[in-house]
Formats: sequence, structure tokens, C-alpha cells
Amino acid sequence: MKVNWNIVKVLVLLLTVMGLFAFSNSRHNKKPISELDVMFTDENNLYVTTGMVNKLLIQSFQGFDMVPKENLVLNNMEKAIEANEMVKNAQVYLTVNGKLTTKIAQRNPIGRVESSTIYYLDDEGKRMPLSRNHSARVPVITGNITEDSLAEVHFILNYVNGDDFLRKNVIGIQVLRNQKYQLKFRTESFVVNLGKAEALDQKFNKFRAFYKKGKKDNSLTNYSLVSLEYNNQVVCTKI
Repeated sequence: MKVNWNIVKVLVLLLTVMGLFAFSNSRHNKKPISELDVMFTDENNLYVTTGMVNKLLIQSFQGFDMVPKENLVLNNMEKAIEANEMVKNAQVYLTVNGKLTTKIAQRNPIGRVESSTIYYLDDEGKRMPLSRNHSARVPVITGNITEDSLAEVHFILNYVNGDDFLRKNVIGIQVLRNQKYQLKFRTESFVVNLGKAEALDQKFNKFRAFYKKGKKDNSLTNYSLVSLEYNNQVVCTKI
């Protein structure tokens, strides 16, 4: 049988390249990391800083910067970072040049609950502790705070944050009994009875029309209470 030396040469070359790659990769993995890089998905790292992440990794994984890359358990590092109550999620990975990179998404507070305890409500409707690094300017939630009412407050706040006018003007939500809610506005002295957390499009469309007219004729200062509870009408109480 005639041997095809061209095929043999190609196979030998492939095996040599694979061997060199495996050897190089093995040597690469046995080296310690070259650098630690902390990245944040948000432009402003308000609640978790680079220094905090560095300190956390050093305390949790002493000497991790001297450990061969093949011995690093990246999943454990992710869990350690995510244990911080200000972190939504974290990714830890190694780049081709040996850099250990952490990519962190911070939690986003959308309301501040002030009851027997004080805490934030985040954009997923979960409790979030206050931060020593930054105080968020978000609507303050007071009143009859329960798990059910917090779920509805989360629903209302998500609606508010999706509307430019409401986001700029709503500064507080008072939780009343019977699952009803009252809104406080930044520049107006009146409060808004929202009623139950339902038909929000209809209610706020009525309110925008009322507010626009009131701004035009300078009548907004005449009211102490504006109610949106009733179908297709805005009912006002004068001062």
C-alpha cells in the first residue's frame, strides 16, 4: 500500500500545533492573574465601589492574586460578590491576557419605605438596605405598610417611573387602609387620592388634563385634595 506522505505531514503538523497549544495553555493556567479589573454595568457605581469589591475578594479569597488561574473558582467569587446586598448580579471571568474581570450590576432603588424600619424598595419589588455611600432621591413611602401594599406600591412606582411628568413630580406615596393610595407632588400643596392601584392609565390621563388646565389658569393652589377615585372625573377639595 502506498503511503500518502502529504497526509502524514499534515497530521504531524496538526498534532504538533495541538501539542504546543496545550502546553502553552497549561503554562498560562499555572500563572497567577496579571490584574484585577472591576466593571459596573451602570455609569455611576453609587452603592458598590471598586474598593469595596477589591476588599471583599481579598478578605474572602486571601492571596487569590497569587493563585494559579486554573485553581480559581470563579463561581465562588461571583457568589461572594452577590452576597453584598447592593449587588443585583455579578460575572467573574478571566481574559486571554490573564486579567481577572468582575462585571457588576447594582440594585436600583425606586422608593424609600419609612415605617418601623427604613429601607429602599428596588425595581424588582424587593427590600434593599440603605447605603452609606449614596442616598437615593426616590419617592418616600409611608402609612399602612404590608407585603400586599408593597407589591402594589411597586406596581405604582414602575408606572410613575415610566412617565416623564410623574417621575419628575411624585415625591411620596401614602398607603391608606383598604388598599388605597395617596400621592404627594414636588411643587403642589395638594395631595392626590389615587384610590386603588388599578386603571392607572385612565386616572393619570384625567389628572394630566386637569393639571394642564390648572397650570394655565393658575388654579392649582386653590385645592388641598384632588381625587381620581371616581370614574371619568376629577373631584377637588378647595382649601
